[in-house]
Amino acid sequence: MPLPSPDTEPFATLPAEVQASAATELRRRMAFVAEVARRLHQFGTAAPRLESAIDLLSARLALRAEIWSSPTALILSFSDGREDTGSLAEFTQVMRLSPGDIDLRRRVEVNEIADDVIAGRLNIEQGFGRLHAIGDSLTERASTLEIGCYGLVSAALAALLHSSWTDIVATCVIGIVVGMIASVSARSTRLRNALEAICAMLVTLMATLISLYVTPLTMKSVVLASLIVLLPGMSLTTAARELSTQHLVSGTARFAGAVTTLVKLAFGTIAANELCRTLHLLPPEAALAAVPAWVEWIALLAAAYAFAVLFHAARRDYLLVMAAAVLGYLITNYGGRVFAPAFGVFLGGVIMGALSNFYATRTNRPGALVREPGIILLVPGSVGYLSLSQIAEHDVFLGINTAVSVAAILSCLVAGLMFGDLVVAPRRSL
Repeated sequence: MPLPSPDTEPFATLPAEVQASAATELRRRMAFVAEVARRLHQFGTAAPRLESAIDLLSARLALRAEIWSSPTALILSFSDGREDTGSLAEFTQVMRLSPGDIDLRRRVEVNEIADDVIAGRLNIEQGFGRLHAIGDSLTERASTLEIGCYGLVSAALAALLHSSWTDIVATCVIGIVVGMIASVSARSTRLRNALEAICAMLVTLMATLISLYVTPLTMKSVVLASLIVLLPGMSLTTAARELSTQHLVSGTARFAGAVTTLVKLAFGTIAANELCRTLHLLPPEAALAAVPAWVEWIALLAAAYAFAVLFHAARRDYLLVMAAAVLGYLITNYGGRVFAPAFGVFLGGVIMGALSNFYATRTNRPGALVREPGIILLVPGSVGYLSLSQIAEHDVFLGINTAVSVAAILSCLVAGLMFGDLVVAPRRSL
């Protein structure tokens, strides 16, 4: 629908210059809110929080707004909140977008720009300029540090799974290769669409060859740990939370996307296994000694640092993000020992959800800085991958049992986050 004409209500009774100025000013406010929405979507904001944030921003800029968000689209309708324009929207915009990736630094920047415009520290034009100055994380090639963190996360997970030293070293090397492929795929749509399947095939082949010709490996642990960064655990959790908050279209679409990613990963692994069987490349069964218990602490810190890098946190927020990741894991781990594993996940969700809301209230910054890293080691992506792999290998009953475990973990985590919002009410949308 076109922007309001100065010849129509509510501008018709005003002088021509005032009409033009009012229409231009209204257009700027609408366009600014639309750009903020696009940026928040691009940097991984879930539908409930994005819609709530845009509703609040629109109200503070004297706009009436209706927003609909999904993983691949935004629809925004605006009218002037300072005029009695009825229920008809004066401006409607549809944006076709790619699914967003978590980018904490840029999400914080967008939040600060919106706050500065609302407070009058920036005008609309200055806010636009700062928004356009923010880089596009979806098309940027990963830095050398980020590629290295793929290997670091993989090695850390292998250590947390109590693998052997050889498993950890092999996983680190394979994880770096996965990071290199992911970096190249950022600029190639064709490669990006097949990234998970290609990486799963390559990881399985590399692990098989290393196990055959270099040193025996624990194959399942190495493959799972090497693919950890590609597993859609966070997407599954976000989808479940969107469904639980009645954002049914967005939740269903995100859930379908996460399952599709799991299918591609499982297919790549199975295809590589079949190729190895055809070529008679059958790695030996290895029973390797696990690393000492103290390695788990080093691995936890390494994983926390790597996630701070991969979540694109600002350097000033590294310690905060790392502390949240470590705390979430420790609460879940010890809660699961004292009670039950599922209750440990629930407890982790409650505490991290409440802490993220408390942080947002006290600092006037997005609670995502605490919430996203705080639950990253709790999400059930690896369990979902194992479930599909087992079903594809005709171990249907074990696969179904593992799928039930996925549902249990998701339910406990989402319920925990919801109870966390009850313990400490979220004062900020992000």
